[in-house]
This record gives sequence, C-alpha cells and structure tokens, in this order.
Amino acid sequence: MTEAASAPTPAAIPWPAMSVQQAYALITQPGTAGEMEELEIRGVKTRVWKNAPPTLRDTLVLGRAHGEKVFLVHENERVSFEAFYRATTAFAAELAAKGVQKGDRVAIVMRNLPEWPVAFYGALSIGAIVTPLNAWWTGPELEYGLLDSGAKTLIVDVERFERLTEHLHNCPDLQRVYVSRSREEIAHPYVTRLESVIGCPNDWAAIEEVALSTVPLAADDDATIFYTSGTTGKPKGAIGTHRNINSNIFAAAAAGARSFLRRGEAPPEPDPNGPQRGSLISVPFFHATGCFAVMNPSLFGGAKIAMIRKWDPDKAMQLIQDERLTQIGGVPTIAWQIIEHPNRDKYDLSSVEAVAYGGAPSAPELVRKIKEVWPKASPGNGWGMTETSATATSNSAEDYENRPDSCGPAVPVTDLKIMSVEEPHRELPIGEVGELWCKGPQVVRGYWNKPEATAQTFIDGWVKTGDLARLDVEGFCFIIDRAKDMLIRGGENIYCIEVENCLYDHPAVMDAALVGIPHKTLGEEPAAVVTLKPGTTATEAELRAFVADRLAAFKVPVKVVFWHETLPRNANGKIMKNELKKVFVEG
Repeated sequence: MTEAASAPTPAAIPWPAMSVQQAYALITQPGTAGEMEELEIRGVKTRVWKNAPPTLRDTLVLGRAHGEKVFLVHENERVSFEAFYRATTAFAAELAAKGVQKGDRVAIVMRNLPEWPVAFYGALSIGAIVTPLNAWWTGPELEYGLLDSGAKTLIVDVERFERLTEHLHNCPDLQRVYVSRSREEIAHPYVTRLESVIGCPNDWAAIEEVALSTVPLAADDDATIFYTSGTTGKPKGAIGTHRNINSNIFAAAAAGARSFLRRGEAPPEPDPNGPQRGSLISVPFFHATGCFAVMNPSLFGGAKIAMIRKWDPDKAMQLIQDERLTQIGGVPTIAWQIIEHPNRDKYDLSSVEAVAYGGAPSAPELVRKIKEVWPKASPGNGWGMTETSATATSNSAEDYENRPDSCGPAVPVTDLKIMSVEEPHRELPIGEVGELWCKGPQVVRGYWNKPEATAQTFIDGWVKTGDLARLDVEGFCFIIDRAKDMLIRGGENIYCIEVENCLYDHPAVMDAALVGIPHKTLGEEPAAVVTLKPGTTATEAELRAFVADRLAAFKVPVKVVFWHETLPRNANGKIMKNELKKVFVEG
C-alpha cells in the first residue's frame, strides 16, 4: 500500500503535513494497492478494499509464498509458512474426508498453539464456518457455545478436552473431536488425536503436499462465528464473512501509511529481503484482535508470530530479544508490565517498532512512557469490537501522541456517526456525545440464530456499538463511556448482568451490582456490592468462591462489599452504579 506515496519530503515540514482525508486520498487513489471500490453487500452500498484477498483461502495461498520464513514460534517449535500450509491442507483433507461440508460449524477450543491456525484455515478452506470458543470458559459455558452453534466438529487441546468431557454427551450435533497434545490414547468412539493426522509442529515440513480444496467460496460467504456476550448475559455468535476478516489486512497497512504521510514522508516500499517483522502474540487467537488483527495480517504479510504459554514479562522480553520481534502489545497491561519491569534493561528490546493495543481503557500517561522507553517506536491503539471484526479505528505515531485519549479516526473504508441514544435515533453534530454507530466492510452481518438481537443492533449496514462517544472535526473518535453495562478487564469483556445473575443465585443475596474499579495495568477489575436477605449471612470469600465455581476466573469480583440497605436507584429503578463505585475509591 505504498504506491500512493508521492508526497513531497522536504527536510522540515511542520506536523501534520496534511489532513487525515488528504492522506487517505493518496493511500486509496486508483491504481494503488489501497484502492477502494463501492459494492452492494446485502443491499447496502459499501466501500471495500478492491485488492484485498477475496477469501481466507486466498490469504492462505498468498501466505505460502513466504516459503521457509518462520511463521509460528511456540517454545521449541518453529513452523515455516510452507510447513504451515502443508499441515493446513492435510487437515482440510481430513475434515472433508470425514464429511465436513460447506456451512458446517467447526469449533476450536484451545489456547494459543501452532495447531490453532491450522484448524482455523483448514476448516475455512473447505467452506466450513469456524467457531472459536473462549478457552477460559467453564465447561457449561463451552457446552452452550457448542450447542448454540450446532458445531459438527471440535478441535480442542487436552486441557479443554478434560474440562468438556462430561458435557460432550449433551451436544447432539457433535460428530467428531480432534484432541491436541494428549500424551495418551483416548478411548472414545469419535475422538481422534490430532497428531495422528498431522503429526507434531516440527514435523509439518515433511507432510506430503495435498491439493487445496476447490469448494466454491465467495468474499461474502459466512466464515466465522465469534461469541460476544450481550446484556442478557447469554453470549451471541457474531457471524463474520471472509471479507469482514480480510478487511483488517489493509486497515493496518493504511494506518501505517497515514502516519508517514502525516509527517510529510513517503511510506517505505516493502522490502522482501529486509528483516522479518514479528509480533509477540499476547492476546488469544479466539479473540477478534488476536485472530483478525494479528494472525491473518501476519500470514498475508510474511510476519512471524511468537506465542507465550502464560504471560510472564521476563519470558516475553527474552522472546522479543531472541526473535527480534517488532511489535508488542495487545492490551495496555502488556506494555505497562514491560515498561515497569526491574529487569527490562537486561534485555535487548531495540527491535521493537510498534507498541499497539486496544480492548481496555488506557491512560494517556502510557503513551508518554512508551516514547521514553522506545524513542523510535510508534505507540498506537485502536477501537473495534467483535461485531466490527476487530479494527474500525486506529491511532498511532504523532496522531496518538497528540490525541492520547482518542482511539483515532475510522479506517478509509469505514464510516462513523454519533446518534442519539433515545429513539427516534438522530445524528448528532460534531463534538456532541451519543451512541457510536459504525459501517464498513468489516461489520458482521448479524448474530447466529438471533433475529431479534440482529434487528436491534444492525440497521442498514450500521452496527449500533453501545459505546458512548464523540467525534472531532477531523474525525477522531473519543470513547466516553459504554452504553452497554459492561466492563473490560485486561481486554476481556465482562457483562455485569451475567455476574449479577450469578450472585442472585446465592440463597443469601437479595440485591447485587457489579462495577468496574480502576486498575493500572488491567484497565479495570470487577467488584461487587451486595445486600443480603434479612436473617442470612455470607462472607466475601464465600460469594467470590460461589461465582468462581460458575463463571470464568476473569469474571470473579476481586472485592465484595456488603451494603446494609437497598442499593441506591434512580427514578427509573436503575441502580446508581456511579454512587457504588465511590465505595471502592473511598475504601
């Protein structure tokens, strides 16, 4: 996306050298890699990237062109792009031979492993709809995801398999399970060890080449179902298309080019012989950010992905040094922990060029700290959600340094508008706060088997985000608050009603509210305020354990405060959570 780079490059140009819109005009002009065109998608005229790979199978083929460069690093396992392609096509052939057809749901439940992208692209290449489920979910939560999606095939690591074993008989649609990293044979009629099909990652290069599937695929075919919790507390499956996901590839490239043009420099031409770029993947592949904004663009662009089993700042810094990784981040937590680590100076982290993150509130102070630690690195953040297939806005380099409280302007193919929260919805003027609506080729088509929720959230190609925001005159977006009752802990969405409902299930709880309390590195953490029924007793430890037995660990309140009267409510009967937050600040 650099053919557009015909901008003048005098020695000293005041920043910004051009407006965002002028930069976008150069990036997307006809004849360039970033050229846009307008298509009608499901009856809505939509700007799209003209040169983006049509399908994820095309991305897989383009990734193979990077040959023997290393694609995946996991502990002592190293997988080249060619080896990855061979394992993926071999697994795709296995799925097809076992009856997986276009439109069938194939679920993935595993932590970040080299097998994860093999399962993902293997299933996609034969037209299946891949359904990644949160590997941190409990057994009942995973069972819900398998039942709701109607998954026919499951690829799971051994830890998650053990968690799911007692639930599999409740999933009538499930016909076959592939288990990764099991050291023992599993005596179950429809369970297969994944290694018996493709071997171990270091052996993938020796797999005989298998022809890629020719099942017809189109850009707007369904590709994925990623689950996102809703205000009802039950997760909803956002249906992503091949175009939704591949739009992220060019969104990232456009953001980088914009930074160069805004400072009056020509974006550099890609150098296939230059040092390989690489990311430390510190967010899960089962999140839109990890899958759409890191994994897929890395496959397309020939970048390395280094995985770390459990976040450990020392191990992370060792990996950055050893693999000469150029990008770190994911969520603000990661950047903070490296910046403040007492051993940071013992490692050579000079390869880092970008520290980018999203998914959690971050302090403007972090931008300044990043520039102190890595003067040549570009700090960046962005905004997106599962319903926008990750990136909808991006803010980096000088733009971010000058507007550290903004998540940036929309990417070129995307439109944002601020609408009144109350109906009838009307568009609000620049600077006013309202609900953020987003439209573009990355907006999913709706929720799986949830027509009412789809109709409420998606209107004429626009997604109602539930975020309260404002736009400035240059189109920079500022997220003010969340209209949806949700908090974000280190990148993980926690929907308050789900935890509150869990607390209400305790026999002693009469009233409960979950609020977010500030945390320097995680952004915020969940805390609960509870009123007990007269004549009953319960301790903080008891209530935390009660939630922990029923919900994923990241949803468990870190503190529980007891309120000795009915929780404060406004005239509409809604709990006044801003008042309750003061309990934790003052406490």
